[in-house]
Amino acid sequence: MSEKHLPLWEVFIRSRSGLAHKHCGSLHAADAEMALQAARDVYTRRGEGNSIWVVPSSAIVASDPADKDELFEPALSKIYRHPTFYDVPDEVGHM
Repeated sequence: MSEKHLPLWEVFIRSRSGLAHKHCGSLHAADAEMALQAARDVYTRRGEGNSIWVVPSSAIVASDPADKDELFEPALSKIYRHPTFYDVPDEVGHM
């Protein structure tokens, strides 16, 4: 089976406990187990990871950058969500 017929998987690695998983690349594999093994072989050769996620690319839903204003602008109109809306008492000190 050639690579173009195998599903595409996105690989996320967490380098240390307490940190977030970060996208590090993509690979083709027949199933989740093969994708996990290939991700380990390709993206953690020097033992830099302690957790791997593999996700079928087809399962990822993303927003279109052209829709940025529509998605994120409403948050700007809600000033009560911004800390500058509140008065900080002098007793609080450095903030």
